[in-house]
Amino acid sequence: MASQDTTTHSAGTELRRRLGPTPEPGTLDPAERMSVDELRALQFDRLRRTLEHAYTNVPLYRRRFDEAGVRPEDLRTLEDLALFPHTTKDDLRDNYPFGMFAVPQERVSRIHASSGTTGKPTVVGYTKEDIDVWADVVARSIRAAGGRPGDKVHVSYGYGLFTGGLGAHYGAERLGCTVIPASGGQTAKQVQLIQDFRPEIIMVTPSYMLTLLDEFERQGIDPRSTSLRIGIFGAEPWTERMRLEIEERFDINAVDIYGLSEVMGPGVANECVETKDGLHIWEDHFYPEVLDPITREALPDGENGELVFTSLTKQAMPVIRYRTRDLTTLRPGTARPMRRMDKITGRSDDMIILRGVNVFPTQIEEIVLGLDGLAPHFQLVLTKEGRLDRMEVRVEAAPDCTADRRVALCREITATVKDRVGVSVTVEVVDPERIERSVGKFRRVIDRRPRD
Repeated sequence: MASQDTTTHSAGTELRRRLGPTPEPGTLDPAERMSVDELRALQFDRLRRTLEHAYTNVPLYRRRFDEAGVRPEDLRTLEDLALFPHTTKDDLRDNYPFGMFAVPQERVSRIHASSGTTGKPTVVGYTKEDIDVWADVVARSIRAAGGRPGDKVHVSYGYGLFTGGLGAHYGAERLGCTVIPASGGQTAKQVQLIQDFRPEIIMVTPSYMLTLLDEFERQGIDPRSTSLRIGIFGAEPWTERMRLEIEERFDINAVDIYGLSEVMGPGVANECVETKDGLHIWEDHFYPEVLDPITREALPDGENGELVFTSLTKQAMPVIRYRTRDLTTLRPGTARPMRRMDKITGRSDDMIILRGVNVFPTQIEEIVLGLDGLAPHFQLVLTKEGRLDRMEVRVEAAPDCTADRRVALCREITATVKDRVGVSVTVEVVDPERIERSVGKFRRVIDRRPRD
């Protein structure tokens, strides 16, 4: 995984100064002011109750615990969580729609679900108390990003079964902000609303923020002239180079938010604007681990692996050691006592194995964003030639990119990918606006290889 680009922090110094000083301790939640020992004691108590709740009320967990020979009372330290079995997305799909719920139907206040594009959707339920906790952690996240009561928040995450829109909406209202529920799509109208309503904060996927950038420029509006001062971006991996691109071209602070519907939704973790050194996990509600994705052995903090979460307060659908497939590293807290996770720049199930080499789309993104003459829009097209996999990098030219420069860029990208990633690719630099635009999560990889 690419390391954090320290140049981002120096480049953003002046931007961060506009947001004011680090929040006073009195403005933080009590959990954000706990000592590490107090936090670990709270986690142990909540974890023990969560294991009991899941074992008593979810047939899958009762069966899995029994098969593993463990009971909730076997948790005597936080490290004993390693004795308990994992949960996967397939478990949720196999128990579709409501088999993972731990409360009676009449206590379920809301249902969310994934898109189900690769099979049955994963379905998640929430009690009223779950919704309140969710609103609290998203409010905490917005405040950590620099948001304050009275700010206007433009929400461009999709509403509906996807957790992004409503999760951001309820959290912004809980903080005392004014919500503009724009949802996704209608890009020209979104630009108009930002111009007319003058929000201070936007919550959106980073790829759709680039789509908005194109629309501002198409309309002849300088993106740096808007009222926006904070962007809270999540729902897909993005790199430090993309952060710098967005911050410079919009004159805002770009901050990362993390979540997934199976664990809660957005608001599981968030960057603090005063440090931008990784996402602080709200550990009073979500207990993190990092595993070796092959051996499934727990790794110590500081080592890279697959992120795993156990919910600590969820009632309707507790999850035990849920394998997210996201790759990251856990580190000690800085701006808050809770541990940080590095920015997610890859997923174990997004990894492309090309002729024996592991390739992540974010590795290509770092290269594309580092070259003049290119727009920040690209796709990776996978095909097969005989028995060999091939990858074509299709990247969009900037409007002023000449034909000679395109030829030179093709050569430079080819050589840089070979040098940094270790694979041979073909490259096509296409005309402006030839790559499809995102209205939500962007599809970076197009796999045209025949299915055996």
